[in-house]
Amino acid sequence: MKRSFLFLICSLLSLPIFAQMLPSTLGVLAEEGHSNPILPSEIAIIPEPVSITKNEGHFMLPENVTIHASDAEALKQVITFLQDRFSVPTGSYVSVVADAAKTATIRLILNERVNAALGTEGYELSVTNTHVEIRANQAAGIFYGAQSLIQLFPKEIESKELIEEVVWKAPCVQVMDYPRVGWRGLMFDVARHFFTKEEVKQYIDAMVRYKYNILHLHLADDEGWRIEIKGLPKLTEVGAWSVKKVGEFGNFIPPTADEPRTYGGFYTQEDIKELVQYAKDRFVNILPEIDVPGHSLAIIASYPELSCTPGAENYRVRSGERIMDWSRGAPPIALVDNTLCPANEKVYTFLDTVITQIAALFPFEYIHMGGDEAPINFWEKNDQIKALMQREGLKNMHQVQGYFEKRVEKIVASKGKKFMGWDEILDGDMPSSAAMMVWRDTKYGIQATSKKHEVVMSPTAYAYLDYMQADVITEPKVYASLRLKKSYEFDPIPAGIDPKYVKGGQANLWTEQVYNIRQAEYMTWPRGMAIAESVWSPKEKKNWENFFGRVEQHFKRLDIAETKYAPSVYDPIFKASRAADRQLMIEMSTEVEGLDIYYSFDNSFPDRFYPKYTEKLTPPKDATMLKVITYRGKQPVGRMLNMPIEELNKRAGKR
Repeated sequence: MKRSFLFLICSLLSLPIFAQMLPSTLGVLAEEGHSNPILPSEIAIIPEPVSITKNEGHFMLPENVTIHASDAEALKQVITFLQDRFSVPTGSYVSVVADAAKTATIRLILNERVNAALGTEGYELSVTNTHVEIRANQAAGIFYGAQSLIQLFPKEIESKELIEEVVWKAPCVQVMDYPRVGWRGLMFDVARHFFTKEEVKQYIDAMVRYKYNILHLHLADDEGWRIEIKGLPKLTEVGAWSVKKVGEFGNFIPPTADEPRTYGGFYTQEDIKELVQYAKDRFVNILPEIDVPGHSLAIIASYPELSCTPGAENYRVRSGERIMDWSRGAPPIALVDNTLCPANEKVYTFLDTVITQIAALFPFEYIHMGGDEAPINFWEKNDQIKALMQREGLKNMHQVQGYFEKRVEKIVASKGKKFMGWDEILDGDMPSSAAMMVWRDTKYGIQATSKKHEVVMSPTAYAYLDYMQADVITEPKVYASLRLKKSYEFDPIPAGIDPKYVKGGQANLWTEQVYNIRQAEYMTWPRGMAIAESVWSPKEKKNWENFFGRVEQHFKRLDIAETKYAPSVYDPIFKASRAADRQLMIEMSTEVEGLDIYYSFDNSFPDRFYPKYTEKLTPPKDATMLKVITYRGKQPVGRMLNMPIEELNKRAGKR
């Protein structure tokens, strides 16, 4: 009775609200048979489904929700998910019924006859006035249908506690949906900074909202080794720990010998088994990565005999001090030798032990062995490497690394797994059985597929989530920026590539400047939504304005879920130049249409009663700070930004 009364009141109140909505807030969803625009607050599913039709009416969630599954055992994880998501915020009693399928509130049905259009992960979702039905060929499709269903309910459905006085309704819709590509991944670097088992689970819970199905765990690097390997205890006794430093990573003062090495951690093999199962229950595979031969300082600090370089016994796990000179680009000039020695047989014995245990712990068919950014300056002057080159007929350092990669691939294959590496391994004339993860540029993906390598596309230009999301003044400084709109342009199957060899795409979160899980969330969302839509939704359905309208609705959902995200999309874009008289000129624009920029030069905080930006600005002669904020109508949406005039002068060049 209480809910019915609330439903009536809210329905009446919603009429004038609908009429007052600005046209810019209307979605541009126009499905076949439904030409009217749909409010983003009504239907805002991310990633955009293949097809969706809105029908008249709403489904009202009852106080007693019954779920029927055609195969309760196969669908038990989906049932558990729906029980949790519906019971906690709504207070509804959610039960599973074995019989009376036609009277159940929510019906989960695995197709007896396969619907070829849906594949292994597609689904059909029907929401009517009386019930909800999700159909799929396999349990993963039911799970993804459940994710879309949750997104149809009010944002409060994301709450981890009971929310009173919400009308728990969903619009009546018909959805038919399936992914564009099979590999939809997020890479989480847990080596640069250690993230606990519970934090990794938290990251998994966030990613499955948007139908990601691969978690790529970067488990080893110069800053830490993060997984227990039995028989190699120093990897976690020594390699997992560094000196805690806070500030600008890469420019820390080298730690002294007496500073405690207590910062870090690792996952036991039991932890890994727990994470693998947790991911599997959410239809996520975990791809393990052990990055070699470069990025291996944590290994060498633990077992210096695996290095080619004299004095390696004095090396320590990196704490963020400078160890590479990037002034001449890649490969970098190593200041310390962070590479395993390709000419040392102990290295291959070591890797066999590691890969044997990694293969046993992770059921996923691939093991990622890195291969990126290996410096060669120590190799070039090493007698062992020179002897290897003469013995094997190797002509250059690319072939030296190729020799290493081929041997590692054989080890991986001997464990019944497929070898994957970063796209630099393409230079080593690898056999076509080696899969490539393309990060430097899409052209390397085109080259790889022309040689019949499987590829996963994750180019920096679109998919590197460690990049700054707005102006450099807003975030920890990284060497490049990547805005949301640019991420949304990602195409996992770019022109010129052979789609037969493209497994899919992913976004990568490197964590040099990411010290905690809240910052990891901030860097991932909303750009992770853009990549999710790029790898799931049909290319022809992608539309920036429509997408961002849905993103704004998901901002509200993330607020309720207490998941951190970046509002950088609202920040103005600055461009500094010089007039003919060398006077500084300031241009500002916005990534999102319909925003107004207000500013001040007098160090006070502008609001919408301050000057509105309409044309290029010339700062007053003695001004030192430009403060700006963005509004939509009367509401502030952006952050207050402080842009030093000195910084703008630097960007504009000499006076």
